[in-house]
Amino acid sequence: MPERIKLTEKLLREAEPAPGRDYQIFDTDLRGFAVCIYRGGGRAFTLDYRHAGRQRRMTFGRWPEWSVSSARERAKELRRDIDAGADPLAERQTLRVQPRVNDLIARYAEQHLPKLAERSAADQRSVLAKMVAPVWGTKLVTEITSTDVDKFLTRVADGRARPSKEKPNNRARKLQGARPTPVRANRVGEILRKMFTLAVEWGWREDNPAQRFHHRMETPRERFLSNEEIARLAAALDAAEDRRAADIIRLCMLTGARLGEVRQSRFEQFNLEHLSWSKPPMMTKQRRAHRVPISAETAGIVRQRQMLVPAGSPWLFPGDTPGQPVQEVRRFWAQIQKQCDLQDVRIHDRRHTFASLLVSGGASLEMIGKLLGHSQTQTTQRYAHLMDSPLRAGVDAVASAFRIKPKLVRDAGQDERRKSA
Repeated sequence: MPERIKLTEKLLREAEPAPGRDYQIFDTDLRGFAVCIYRGGGRAFTLDYRHAGRQRRMTFGRWPEWSVSSARERAKELRRDIDAGADPLAERQTLRVQPRVNDLIARYAEQHLPKLAERSAADQRSVLAKMVAPVWGTKLVTEITSTDVDKFLTRVADGRARPSKEKPNNRARKLQGARPTPVRANRVGEILRKMFTLAVEWGWREDNPAQRFHHRMETPRERFLSNEEIARLAAALDAAEDRRAADIIRLCMLTGARLGEVRQSRFEQFNLEHLSWSKPPMMTKQRRAHRVPISAETAGIVRQRQMLVPAGSPWLFPGDTPGQPVQEVRRFWAQIQKQCDLQDVRIHDRRHTFASLLVSGGASLEMIGKLLGHSQTQTTQRYAHLMDSPLRAGVDAVASAFRIKPKLVRDAGQDERRKSA
């Protein structure tokens, strides 16, 4: 028969470990409740019970982290569940094998991210590893609620302290205050929504806690180069010593293409006879083939690159690493910015400038969307306000038709003076 005695704090303190074995001291008041004295000196509370004809033993708390009184109360709760037909040990084992958010992130990265563009996949992988995993990684997938999502995205939107750009020191990087990042919060919310949608498809949970996350207001950046700024930029590119980087920026300006599309362009994609550029799906943001017409000036840059690039290289702009396209032109752009006094202009802003020039040339929004490779019409709508000038000319023409023509009004006083004269 097992030893039975009323468990007290004094008893647990004075109990001596048995050499070479563990043993239990059962409580006299609560059936199955005991403390296990380990050979190494540790102590833990246990509950022995039977379920479906099987003898079970559950360890649920260590002493002194758990007091005897709190352990006895917990044992009573477990005993009530057991008497109602539950098997708490089996439930605990089930929880241990349930997927956690780290497991969801790993499967999402393995099965979904390879379908995305390389840059988009890398950005999402960074977000999940640096932002989501440290906060939710060890939680069960089923534990995440819509409230958790809202709190997490609020923290993302509030931003974080960043290294100051005013001559940061390697020994002590100066920090500037946190800047709100609502756009970043929206993008992270979209990642979470997709990830939990897949979790539902995989049967890991029944609902999507990020399905209706709060979408924060975004103010699209609109910076268009003026004709004077375009002239300064063109002159600086003509005089630049780095012809490779200068031609990349020039090709971006002439085609409105994204920087990554220009960097990874190949000679085989250009049809110089029909003046067209066919971008393969893996190179475009929308992951679809995109064929656009090119100007004679663009064709001239391609022909010039054919003469400059070593024979056998498929890249229009080969990089310093053999077999790879050029990877970075931001240092060159920073120099051009300073030289042309374009400090607030990003490389991507010349894409907006391309659209504004199309509008001034009479292009429709549909035409602009096709040239820029937009997959959604609302993306192109951001340029609708640029059409105000021709629209205003139209309404002015209508107004002129209804404008009241001036009438000659006779001066009665002048007539009287003429009569008296």
